[in-house]
Amino acid sequence: MVRPPNKDELLPGTLEMLILRTLARGEAHGYAIARHIQMTSRDVLQIEEGSLYPALQRLLVKGWVTAEWGASETNRRARYYRLTPAGRKHLGQEVASFERVVQAIALVLEDA
Repeated sequence: MVRPPNKDELLPGTLEMLILRTLARGEAHGYAIARHIQMTSRDVLQIEEGSLYPALQRLLVKGWVTAEWGASETNRRARYYRLTPAGRKHLGQEVASFERVVQAIALVLEDA
């Protein structure tokens, strides 16, 4: 399949890191997580529900986040996610690894 040339995409595993980083600020429900990522990235990164909720489920299974049901700002039922100590540790490892990859890519781009 040919993709549009200007479509911005996340590297594999990056979405989970962005979710964990967002939750490092405090607990949040899914929509708030997606909105924070979109706003912080100046609308470059727009996370669709079809990607967000499976990623949150993977994080739950791995024990990197916990979740509880509560009421949203609009008084709707929402699942609130919270970073666990294991998730915080994993986030640190992921950020360090990501920064190494970004630096390596920058070196290749500078050499071109």
